[in-house]
Amino acid sequence: MVSYFTIAHIITLVLFFLLFLILLVLSFKETRKKVLYAMIFSNFLVISMLALFSMFVLDKYTKKAVLEHVTHARILINESLVISGIVRNVGKFNISQCSIVVKLVNNAVNSNNLTGSTLYKSSGLDFFTNKAENQQQSTITEDFVIAKNLRVKEFRNFSVSMHYPAYFKKPNLIYKLRCR
Repeated sequence: MVSYFTIAHIITLVLFFLLFLILLVLSFKETRKKVLYAMIFSNFLVISMLALFSMFVLDKYTKKAVLEHVTHARILINESLVISGIVRNVGKFNISQCSIVVKLVNNAVNSNNLTGSTLYKSSGLDFFTNKAENQQQSTITEDFVIAKNLRVKEFRNFSVSMHYPAYFKKPNLIYKLRCR
């Protein structure tokens, strides 16, 4: 099992804890109780926020992976989209989990067929009732876990499937890899 924290995460947390202890000891030199409690609370709050922010920054720079040989195909029999490829750990640390966020955007309106009726449709009384059944979804976003416990320089094949609406005419496929 691969841990979420790398050695860089642990060293950073230890340093922030030591900084918290130093500031805590220095705040006890204050004799007024209300000021002492305010100093301890603000010390805890600032150090906690800095530690949390540094965890996100460390994740960005220590857990690096890339997608390779990504292909996608539309399966007409069940109206789905299959995306497959390889995820590779190119960083110097193990990755506990990689996920891919797939966004399918319907691009029915383009610059070649712009008309007034395409840009503006009178909604009549639907404006007040806001009926959702008359509106079709133009963006579909799904998140898939494609690899767990990815060691240094290791790669894994993946394949994910998502719903592909039949009314999509010229969709754009956008995908983004997130590792932690």
